[in-house]
Amino acid sequence: MNNGNIPVFLVEGETLPEVWEKAVLKVWNEGVQIKTEYDKPGDPPSKDCTMVMVCHNPFKEPRIHRCFPAGLDTLEVYRQEVVDGIHDNWINPAEHKWTYTYHERIFSYKIEGKVINQINYIIDKLSKTSYTRRAQAITWNVGSDPQTYDAPCLQRIWFRMLENENKELVLNMNTNWRSRDGYKAAFMNIFALTDLQRIVAEKISKNINKKVLLGRYTDIADSFHIYGSYYKEFESFVKTVQKRSFEERTWDSEYAEPIFEEAREKLKQEKK
Repeated sequence: MNNGNIPVFLVEGETLPEVWEKAVLKVWNEGVQIKTEYDKPGDPPSKDCTMVMVCHNPFKEPRIHRCFPAGLDTLEVYRQEVVDGIHDNWINPAEHKWTYTYHERIFSYKIEGKVINQINYIIDKLSKTSYTRRAQAITWNVGSDPQTYDAPCLQRIWFRMLENENKELVLNMNTNWRSRDGYKAAFMNIFALTDLQRIVAEKISKNINKKVLLGRYTDIADSFHIYGSYYKEFESFVKTVQKRSFEERTWDSEYAEPIFEEAREKLKQEKK
C-alpha cells in the first residue's frame, strides 16, 4: 500500500550496464505510481522512486547495454555533447531552441557577468588538495530554469580523491539529478559522465605528474522514473532481460568503437 512516501532504492554493481539494468528493473517492480507534468490524456502514471546507483568499476567491460533505447552512433554524439560541447551552438532560447546544454552549464557557467569553467576549477582544486570537499560543478540557474519547460535534470557533479592501499590516488565521482527518465536517458547520461570522470582524472594526473586511478561512480536521482506513456516498450525490455544472458545483453567498447568512429567522422563532415 502507498503510505505517501517515495521509496528510496540502492543498487550496486561492477559495470555500467549491470547497474543501469538493476535500477530500471527495481523501479519497474517496486516504484510508486505518480503523475508527471508531461502526461497526455489517457497516459498511465509513471513508476517512480529515489534511486542511488553505485558502479564500483565504471570502465570495466562490458560498458554498454544493448537494450538502451538508442543507437551506438547516438551514444557517441551524446558523449561529445556532454564532454566536448559539440552542440552548444544550438542554444538559442530567443528562437525557441535549446535553453542550455550540460556542457555549457558545466564548462561556461554564467553568473554576475562572468563565465566560469567549473571543470578547470575542479581540476585545479584537486591538483592542489586531493581530499578537498569543494570540487563540484552545478547546472541550475535560479533566474531562468524554474520557468523553463525542459529544465536541467542534472544538478551537480562532485569529485573527491582518496589514496588506496598502494598510495595511489583514486578519483571518485558523484552526480545528483532532480529528475531522470530511467529507461530512455539514464544509460546515456552515465556513459557520458563517466567519460568526463576519465578526462578529469587524466588532467589531474598530468598536473601532479602522478597516476590517478578511476574510482567508483555514484548516481543519485531524486525522481528516477519510467513514464506510463511507454510501458509497452519497456515490457519488451523486461522480456529481453528474461530471455537473454548478460553477455547477450551487453557489448564491449571494442565492438562499439567502429560505430563510434563513423559517428565522429559524420560530425566532422557536418562541421565543414
